[in-house]
Amino acid sequence: MGTPSSPPAATGDGTAKGSDQPKKAAASGWIGSALEYYDFFIYATAASLVFPQIFFPSGNPTVAIVASLATYGVGYVSRPIGAFVLGHWGDTHGRKTVLILCMFLMGFATMGVGLLPTYEQVGIWAPAMLVILRLVQGFAVAGEISGASSMVLEHAPFGRRGFYASFTLQGVQAGQIMAAAVFLPLAAFMPSDAFMSWGWRIPFLLSILVVVAGYVIRREVHETPAFQEESRVGKAARAPVAEALATSWRDMLRVVCMSLMNVIPVVAAIFGAAYAVQPAYGIGFSKDVYLWIPVLGNILAVLVIPFVGDLSDRIGRKPPIIVGALGSGLMSFGYLYAISIHSVTLAIVMSLLMWGLVYQGYNAVFSSFYPELFSTRIRVSAMAISQNIGTAITALLPALFTAVAPPGSQDIPLIVGGITFGITVLVAVAAATARETHRVPMSDLGRSDAVPLTKGDYDSLRRRAQAGQA
Repeated sequence: MGTPSSPPAATGDGTAKGSDQPKKAAASGWIGSALEYYDFFIYATAASLVFPQIFFPSGNPTVAIVASLATYGVGYVSRPIGAFVLGHWGDTHGRKTVLILCMFLMGFATMGVGLLPTYEQVGIWAPAMLVILRLVQGFAVAGEISGASSMVLEHAPFGRRGFYASFTLQGVQAGQIMAAAVFLPLAAFMPSDAFMSWGWRIPFLLSILVVVAGYVIRREVHETPAFQEESRVGKAARAPVAEALATSWRDMLRVVCMSLMNVIPVVAAIFGAAYAVQPAYGIGFSKDVYLWIPVLGNILAVLVIPFVGDLSDRIGRKPPIIVGALGSGLMSFGYLYAISIHSVTLAIVMSLLMWGLVYQGYNAVFSSFYPELFSTRIRVSAMAISQNIGTAITALLPALFTAVAPPGSQDIPLIVGGITFGITVLVAVAAATARETHRVPMSDLGRSDAVPLTKGDYDSLRRRAQAGQA
């Protein structure tokens, strides 16, 4: 499948008319995000299940857990730095080039983790090298969602931006499924000593597939018509970061607050995993059984996301985000309670409801809502910086949860659930104060004074665009 020498003509909404580029862009966003987040989340899984023993040995198991989960957070610390650099690159050099760069950085850093010696072999150098590679991972992933979301959004047919952009997040969930799916047979069938010695390295070394497959897929997608038009007429921003901070700081602040919704996957997959399987907490879920909880939740999410994305094209972006935030925040109490009473069945059910279903009201929509708040000139920078600052804050939560609700505490579900719900209330408020964007034409996105199309005109143009894409 070759790449044409020049892109098709753009329509008034910035989409390619009579082209398969919208579908290629959506496929690129899906597969690229799946591959990159496979890398990111195998680290998250290992930080909960393996690293406390092999990189942070300590006579105090609580200290080992906190240290391991803190290295998970280190990846988020470098994300704002990556957002500034990669956001600038995406707005000045194009969406396609920044996505390929992110993929190479992530793939090689992840393979490096799989080759690291343990603490027993080289002492303090082992966790030090682990932290450095985690910083590279965080730097790389900072440009992935904003770049992929912008690319898919700017290729999408009119009135279908929410549906097409949702495939980027569907890929993220698929990446998490792959991450857990690789660990499942290893944890289930390998002897424990072999798994802790070398078996855990296999998922990291398989990241060579990220570099090869990701490049093959992403080279097939054109640069977006919207970015090309900005470049052609000389309107591309030379300093997009500075311009974004000067002109769109209010919406960037909203995105920072809304990005705190990352607290839900943190509770479900990071703190929840440690709470359930680490001996210090005394719950006693086996590693292989517990790994099915995020797998099943993400399988449901993969099925739900496109429907929610399509719904947001019909009723708007804000309602699903608000309902998803408040609903999943409330359900965190039930999920943690299920773990506390040693009920695997109830924990799985609550995970499916909280993470797999209700949380997707936010997760399926933010990949269209965030970039729609900003103009083409600054879209990647503004989204990358604000989203990654928000997620960097949530990365501190696993260690915080462990500190305020340590092993032996009797009220872990109440404490951690209360913090989680408070954060989701802030998310809902931030979404409620933002302007609705789903009926705003591509050329007017990012303008606070933009007038949305009437519902009748929007629905009419949406049907015509769908017919043209059929």
